[in-house]
Amino acid sequence: MTQTGPAGSTDTANPTAAMLVIGDEILSGRTRDANMHHLAGELAKHGITLAEARFVTDETGAIATAVRALSEAHAYVFTSGGIGPTHDDITADAVAQAFGASIDVRDDARALLAAHYATTGIELNAARLRMARIPDGATLIENPISAAPGFTLGNVHVMAGVPSIFRAMLAGVLPHLVQGAPLLSQSLTFERAEGEIAGPLGALAAQFPDLSFGSYPMHDQRGYRVNVVVRGTDVARLDAAMVRLAADLSVGAS
Repeated sequence: MTQTGPAGSTDTANPTAAMLVIGDEILSGRTRDANMHHLAGELAKHGITLAEARFVTDETGAIATAVRALSEAHAYVFTSGGIGPTHDDITADAVAQAFGASIDVRDDARALLAAHYATTGIELNAARLRMARIPDGATLIENPISAAPGFTLGNVHVMAGVPSIFRAMLAGVLPHLVQGAPLLSQSLTFERAEGEIAGPLGALAAQFPDLSFGSYPMHDQRGYRVNVVVRGTDVARLDAAMVRLAADLSVGAS
């Protein structure tokens, strides 16, 4: 794959975001991350550019260091994982450390958990009560699935790693963020090798510096093909670029 055009050139007016995926189970390969793919798509719809993603182990200092760095570099940070009831769920403590905030069980979070477990007949024991530990100054993120809340501290949105809960929390957060122009995309597939189109594609990208051009090669029994994806926030510019793309690389287009 090649990507032409300056980084971020598609939507320089849009706020940027980063994702921090937390958990030994992700880094060990035992669990496959699904949340970054979903986050990227949702942010694009809302005019927020996912500009960076990091994966970090279950270690308080490592998480806190990453949170500080990402928080300073981007308008928004989204974390997933590490806010459950077990000993290795340390994200809340790490985020509190990153911001120099104290942390303890908070009454509003405790009430949410108490109401939820009262309806299920399950005991709100000490382990489950850990999910009500919220840093001072944070606002809660609603969890309509299992009640245990996420939270927002500064520009960092701390959410669950379970994909269904992550998606529900994200849906509640997005409407409250400053947004830009949605990122749009169009594509064409050419029955040619990527090396054959690299020259004219680069020249076309230079003529449309406000757009991003990506080429994604494929090879199977049909031979070489390449899918060219053009991204930007201005539909008229996208349409103009696609007309030129089809004309300049018309041989073998499908």
